Amino acid sequence: MAGCCAVLGAFLFEYDTPRIVLIRSRKVGLMNRTVQLLILVYVIGWVFVWEKGYQETDSVVSSVTAKAKGVTMTNTSKLGLRIWDVADYVIPAQEENSVFIMTNMIITMNQTQGLCPEIPDKTTVCETDANCTAGSAGTHSSGVATGRCVSFNGTLKTCEVAAWCPVESDTELPKPAFLKAAENFTLLIKNNIWYPKFNFSKRNILPNITTAYLKTCIYDAKTDPFCPIFRLGTIVESAGHSFQDIAIEGGIMGIQIKWDCNLDRAASLCLPRYSFRRLDTRDVDHNVSPGYNFRFAKYYSDPNGAERRTLIKAYGIRFDIIVFGKAGKFDIIPTMINIGSGLALLGVATVLCDVIVLYCMKKRYYYREKKYKYVEDYEQGLGNQMDQ
Repeated sequence: MAGCCAVLGAFLFEYDTPRIVLIRSRKVGLMNRTVQLLILVYVIGWVFVWEKGYQETDSVVSSVTAKAKGVTMTNTSKLGLRIWDVADYVIPAQEENSVFIMTNMIITMNQTQGLCPEIPDKTTVCETDANCTAGSAGTHSSGVATGRCVSFNGTLKTCEVAAWCPVESDTELPKPAFLKAAENFTLLIKNNIWYPKFNFSKRNILPNITTAYLKTCIYDAKTDPFCPIFRLGTIVESAGHSFQDIAIEGGIMGIQIKWDCNLDRAASLCLPRYSFRRLDTRDVDHNVSPGYNFRFAKYYSDPNGAERRTLIKAYGIRFDIIVFGKAGKFDIIPTMINIGSGLALLGVATVLCDVIVLYCMKKRYYYREKKYKYVEDYEQGLGNQMDQ
């Protein structure tokens, strides 16, 4: 109990104040200046010069629109001679910050609702009706099973389904890609950005770009780095991939637009930087369900009024446009905060040197004696003398 009271009394009735001791030591002096120099290099070089700690920052707010252009022609036994333009291969016509270009497809024409044999696989091949379950509809089936085993061709039987007939067969994907000429199609990207904190706005079609230039330019990282029109083949190749390989099974490409603006400089120096990468990069050792595809149908009525459709399984490249960046401008508040933090960090040098002097050096007991001095209460001492 007496010990606790002594500790409490020391806590309440003792006061310590720093004492300045000048130590003439080459080692300690050199270490102190070295630590201070490193802190100054960090504060000035990293915080203020590299990280621009004197600036207030803001994140970009962005809007994007994209427009594809290009025409090609195909000639196949199923479709004959056909011209393909933007309305045919851009599906849907508008997306948010994305555009899908169809490059390959499996087409099933003149489908009507009826009864037909299922595509052969290990679950649909049969010998008798007993092998087929009426009313079943698996996740990979083309329709609802009728329970009958019917002829698929001269040598094979499969379970019959109620479905859109004939059912789609997607086992053979066209190689090379059906629309391999899409490599030379172009994409015009319009990007408007805004930094609300600074009320600063700009767009990627720069003020010096004229209508005549926009009609002829194609983006090139070296010769035309600010042209907003991109050749699709260039986008894919810049990401280190072959367009014709991706066009077969489809994929997802990222078009990255970076806006890093120093608003203490001229607004004309705030410029977009483009980069490209594949977002669905395939793992060579785990190549399950690769690419990108979906289905859609075009419906119509035949001369007899019966409903028909053309089913298309579309493979292609989805281009996702990703905009990011920040802007900075001088502000006194972050400047003073970082200066204060830097000055506070200078105290680390003193603390580190104190630890070494008082606990690590050979003469540490001597330095402790000089560092700390215990002084009794002057008034209390004077009172005791008067009593005597």
